[in-house]
Amino acid sequence: MSLPREIIFLLLITSTQLLTQAALGQNIAPLHVIGASFGVSDAGQLSWTAAAYSLTVGACILIAGRLGDVYGHRRLFVIGYVWFSLGSLGCGLSSYAPTIIPFDVFRAIQGIGPALLLPNSLAILGRTYRNGPRKALAFGLYGACAPSGFIVGAVFASLLAETVGWQWAYYLLCILCAALAVGTLLVIPADEVAPPRLSLKHASRTLDLPGALLGVLGLCFVNFAFNQAPLVGWDTSYVLVFLILGLLLLGGFLFIEPRVGHPILPYHTFSGSTSFVLACLVGGWGSFGVWVFYYYQQMTLEGANGLLITARASPVCFAGLVAGLATAALFHRVPPSALLLISMLGFFVGSAVMAFRPVGQIYWGQAFVSTLLTPFGMDISFPASTLILSNSMPKEHQGLAASIVATFVNYSISIGLGIAGTVEVHTNRNGTDEQRGFRGATIAGVVMAGIAVLTAAAFFASQSLHSSRERRAEKQKEGEKATHAEKNDAGTP
Repeated sequence: MSLPREIIFLLLITSTQLLTQAALGQNIAPLHVIGASFGVSDAGQLSWTAAAYSLTVGACILIAGRLGDVYGHRRLFVIGYVWFSLGSLGCGLSSYAPTIIPFDVFRAIQGIGPALLLPNSLAILGRTYRNGPRKALAFGLYGACAPSGFIVGAVFASLLAETVGWQWAYYLLCILCAALAVGTLLVIPADEVAPPRLSLKHASRTLDLPGALLGVLGLCFVNFAFNQAPLVGWDTSYVLVFLILGLLLLGGFLFIEPRVGHPILPYHTFSGSTSFVLACLVGGWGSFGVWVFYYYQQMTLEGANGLLITARASPVCFAGLVAGLATAALFHRVPPSALLLISMLGFFVGSAVMAFRPVGQIYWGQAFVSTLLTPFGMDISFPASTLILSNSMPKEHQGLAASIVATFVNYSISIGLGIAGTVEVHTNRNGTDEQRGFRGATIAGVVMAGIAVLTAAAFFASQSLHSSRERRAEKQKEGEKATHAEKNDAGTP
């Protein structure tokens, strides 16, 4: 590609990350305005509007990545933008409903669009660029769009909510996604092999349909239990039923995957570091979901509106860009395990600074510091973990590598909100002390990030030990070769 075409290509690809986070920001920033339009003020019930979106983004990414591998990444990329557009339209039209439930449902439907876009956009990046600095830079820019996207979505949504109505943010997103779908057809290179026709007969031969059904339903049921429990309590019978049923479905998914011809998760492609990376993503991004949601809740409780809170959070754009570019520059100089540890420390310190912020403290104190530190967790962990998995997997599984990371990132956000909501309910003194409940929820996020730091430290230690053993083995071989050569020289007449 020429340079101008490559720039447009990167804009189309990175827009998926930007708009995915923008759709989260356009909900969280004017959340209380949206809730007031439906007569809802309870924070636990309002959290469903964010959790429903992250639920379907995380639950559907795995099958979306596999669909891209089979039917073509560009085709699924276009379908994703079209779905995102229609889902956003539904969210806007749900403002005419008498209750908030249709909005929650359309938020879940909207999330399927990013689920289709994220793994296939990353797979297109993976197949377009060879391993090297240019690929690292592309992935770094991709990750750096996350905080900027959230802020862009939050700013426009806050402005529109206070002027013409919050639903117009979704109408504008609908139009933008439709335009990007057209741009994709004009700019993104066609798939290397002509994809087969979309048909149920072909899908049954090339896809693990039972595994897809078990996996998606299992993730959805477990997530529903975690996010509904703060509202009705863990002792409610149907919450426990959904949790147990979800765990059984996920167990069935893990059981059948090694036994089918075209698994969604081909375990043979995984390296030993995969489990460490994914465990770090669960704790780190779970804490991030708690941080961003309760950042707005705490500031709102202190009297700030959505636009002012977004302005206070805007330094994440600069910090995210620095983190993304630093990752691209350091990836081939610093061990990936070290980058992962640094990112988890960013999540932990940023969450801890905000969790223990005194009530009513000036913004330029701990809140400002937190907005500078937390993006280093986001924008180092996402590209670093994606590159680790992308470089360790064959070309035909680039969609899988991308979808695994995106699944754990987005699903962890939703699960983290459910856990934090449970803590909030049990610490807010039956709703009489909201600030205490928010503090308890954010401390839960700190604990998640702390577990991620310990996991990343163990990964870094194991990788360092393995590298030192390899270096010693290489030196020993070189020494043996030198000794053997000296003996040969000495025996030469």
